[in-house]
Amino acid sequence: MLAVIKTGGKQYVVKEGDVLHVEKLGIGAGGTLLLEEVFLIDDDGKTLVGTPVVPNAVVKAVVLETFRDEKVLVFKKKRRKQFRRTRGHRQTLAKIQIQKIYPDRTVVPADELVIVAVPVPEVAPAPVQTKPKAKINKATPKPKAEKPVAVKPAKPKKAAATVKPKVRTKKAAK
Repeated sequence: MLAVIKTGGKQYVVKEGDVLHVEKLGIGAGGTLLLEEVFLIDDDGKTLVGTPVVPNAVVKAVVLETFRDEKVLVFKKKRRKQFRRTRGHRQTLAKIQIQKIYPDRTVVPADELVIVAVPVPEVAPAPVQTKPKAKINKATPKPKAEKPVAVKPAKPKKAAATVKPKVRTKKAAK
């Protein structure tokens, strides 16, 4: 039995026992979820096609882990403008395993359709490593000693010197 489901804005073709990497869900590892957007179910020749979804169809899955994908580098450049920017992005994903595909949820026992929600643990960003600062002992500050103000003696003024006028010479006419 296989089904076409939608989660995180993407469609997936799944079978029972498949392991998928999907967009982040609000459920942590060990939690179960019901995927209700089922577009198609194929059961050994019997095909149910939804318009757009199959009514009362549901796919049960369990969350195995929540993790972050590899870093994707985003590089922007404008030529001849000295503009270059590099940014990185890591998408949070969930690894889920498909347990069971139900074409009609009304005939399934209620205990099998129970949703177990496990809260997602908060992932703290990695601390930025910086150089250790020098230790400053703020408990006992040292008093600053007053420095004596140095007074420089004034320079003696020069006597008025006689200024000779500059002699201008006439340029030779061509």
